Amino acid sequence: MLGKLLVVTVIMFGFGYALIPVYKHLCEMLGINVLTQADGTVTYDKNTQVDKSRTITIEFDGNAQGPWRFRPTTRSIDVHPGELTTVVYEVVNTQNRTVQAQAIPSFAPQLVMSHFKKVECFCFKQQTLKAHEARQMPVVFYIDPALPRDVKTMTLSYTFFEIAGTQAVAAK
Repeated sequence: MLGKLLVVTVIMFGFGYALIPVYKHLCEMLGINVLTQADGTVTYDKNTQVDKSRTITIEFDGNAQGPWRFRPTTRSIDVHPGELTTVVYEVVNTQNRTVQAQAIPSFAPQLVMSHFKKVECFCFKQQTLKAHEARQMPVVFYIDPALPRDVKTMTLSYTFFEIAGTQAVAAK
């Protein structure tokens, strides 16, 4: 009985192992789940959500409430509505202790706030910075194409400040 179970186990393992190339061949024949084209080139679909007919100038600003340096690495960029864009802010903790901080965004003019869509942002969570640590933090965003056409320039400003009550905890 043990011998029969061992033979069945080996056959089942072999069958499962043989399914991998069969599955790949079947997917290639049917055009399902193919990551590259047959000639080895890769083509990317064009993002149809980008409004190339207009350009928005976005200015970046950084304010620090505390003994650290905080600034955008780029002062302004031109983007098309719907275009995914990344900018980087840099912070340097100039203190001899670890601190926890948070960034709060603000927008000008105020009406653009609902059209500025952040995909990833350092402002989503608290930042813990060790003594004399420097860090670059990205903001990935796009401008909603529904932004009114009369808006040509907008400003994204962050205020970076130490979280209340963490100074006493960090000193212990």
